[in-house]
Order: sequence, then C-alpha cells, then structure tokens
Amino acid sequence: MAELEYPSAPLTDSVVLLRPWRAADVPGKLMAFGDPVVHQFAWSRTTAYTEADARSYFIEQERARRAGHALAVAVVDTDDEAVVLGGASLYDVDLEQARAGIGYWLAPGARGRGAATHTVRLLAGWAFTTWGLQRIELTCGPDNDGSQRVAGRCGFVREGLLRSHLAFKGGRRDSVIFSLLPGELR
Repeated sequence: MAELEYPSAPLTDSVVLLRPWRAADVPGKLMAFGDPVVHQFAWSRTTAYTEADARSYFIEQERARRAGHALAVAVVDTDDEAVVLGGASLYDVDLEQARAGIGYWLAPGARGRGAATHTVRLLAGWAFTTWGLQRIELTCGPDNDGSQRVAGRCGFVREGLLRSHLAFKGGRRDSVIFSLLPGELR
C-alpha cells in the first residue's frame, strides 16, 4: 500500500485547524489523556497515560501513515497552532475497498464548542474528495453519548452494535457502529 499524504493545504474552518502532529505536542497530548473523560473512552489500557505512550503514539502513527493504513492529525486552535484541542485520525484505511474508519478525541477545554463536529466534517469531506472513499465508519462505546451526537450532527447513520468488539481495559467492550456515505455529510 502507498504512503498516505497529509492534505496539501491545511484543513481548517472558523473553529479548528488540522495539521500533522509535532514533537512539541507531547505535553498537550499527555495532559489531555490524563483527563477522566478521555481516559474513559479513548485510552484502552488500565494504566495511566505517560509521556512514553505519547511519544510511542507518534512513532506508531507515522509508521501506519507510511504503510498506507492511517493518517492522524492534531486538532488545534485556528488562532494558535500550538494549542492542541484534540486529535483525529482516519484509520483502517483500505483504498482498494474505498473505506476507512474515523476517530477523534478532545481535551476538556475544547469540548462544547463544536470542535469534534468541525473536525469530523473537515476530515471526512477531504477523504471523500481526495481518496474517493465510498464509506467511512465511526465506532464508539455505547455509553459515549458525546461521540454519538457528533456522528448524528455529521450525518452518520447508526447501523448497530458490535458485541465484544474491542479489547478494552483488561476486558472486552461493545461498540456502536455508524457509517457515512458520499453525499450524506452534513
């Protein structure tokens, strides 16, 4: 599979700017992943998130990008690119089948102002146009009401429940699955 390229022009609107992760982002990512809400929904382990985990994440994401499997971006403030609001990724990318998954998380100070919705709209719209995707999947825990609201605002259709879907915090977790097809993005 070919290496995935970042957008040639920044993906941005009045709320967020999506850019590649930088080494300087480690402290912001580390602080966000210490947040109980992020830890509850986005961190699959039972141990605390560490600086080593953040640095490993960047290395793993770059390997996945070069292998053509994923593209991760920092979600930053439009007025100050150093202020990390969260992160997002297109993952399980299969360009032959024209599909991918999308995921995101937000730091506590970024919640409640539409940052996740704007991020998903920008990233999904770009992937449909640039990669020619025909399906984007979004999964989240059944108790993650915030992510389910974001999915609905962006036009994703709930398809069902994936039972025992993921290894999560020493056990298994169900996931709700949503999909978005070209022309459905709101």
